[in-house]
Amino acid sequence: MSDTIEPGGATSNAPAEAPAIDLRGLGREFAGKWAVRGLDLQVRPGELYGFLGQNGAGKTTTLRMLAGLLRPSEGTLRIDGLDHQTHGRALKQRLGFVPDTPPLYDYLTGRQYVALVASLWHVPRAECSARSRDLFERLGLVEHADELCKAYSHGTRKKVHIAAVLTTAPRVLLLDEPTSGLDPLSTRRLKDLLLAESQRGTTILLSTHGLELAEQICHRVGILAGGRLAAEGTVAELRQRHGDRTLEDVFLAATDGVREGSHGSDARPGAAGNPT
Repeated sequence: MSDTIEPGGATSNAPAEAPAIDLRGLGREFAGKWAVRGLDLQVRPGELYGFLGQNGAGKTTTLRMLAGLLRPSEGTLRIDGLDHQTHGRALKQRLGFVPDTPPLYDYLTGRQYVALVASLWHVPRAECSARSRDLFERLGLVEHADELCKAYSHGTRKKVHIAAVLTTAPRVLLLDEPTSGLDPLSTRRLKDLLLAESQRGTTILLSTHGLELAEQICHRVGILAGGRLAAEGTVAELRQRHGDRTLEDVFLAATDGVREGSHGSDARPGAAGNPT
């Protein structure tokens, strides 16, 4: 039985399952500079885990390694017990990745784009239709479904890509700044959707600058500084360790002395690397 987890709170004493995401000593080097170094991170099945950090802390680099878009320079990376070096293809089949800038095709409609992604993951047409219909309703996309993607705002593009990824029913969902470009109503809809996905058993790792988002929906958070995990726990645990200060205070204390971008930008030119 898995732990019973409440956003921002403590877990129960139920026996823990093997991690859905398991990183040990993970590192990525760019031209002699380490964007991520010695990262140990375990995320439980069904957990909604928030990745916090300054620009250049290593959040996006870590997500791109998990997604198979960057090859780690050192360390091990496992998803559902599968190692990235020996089970790369099977590992990717378990993943859904939503980058900050979604790669939509401008001359497809939103509905066509979702159907295309689902077909690449071999989702049966009837399942795709049912899932996409539900997701379009929950994300407020129904009126935009048959518009060309080139006409979408950044926020709408992001919501369509989220719908496409979730239509494939990933076991592990990776999101990079999922609420950037979203208005308050869309943000609320996305928070409700992510909580529902977590309750269904989807493991979610999201990178965000939004401390309020992390407090509201994340079971645990990890604060990265200089490519390393500087602090980790539930929001309640982190605040308690720092004298019941705010999460903002905890974040600033954990990243104090680490210059923003000191380990290189997450979006470094040529960072695509060799795909696994």
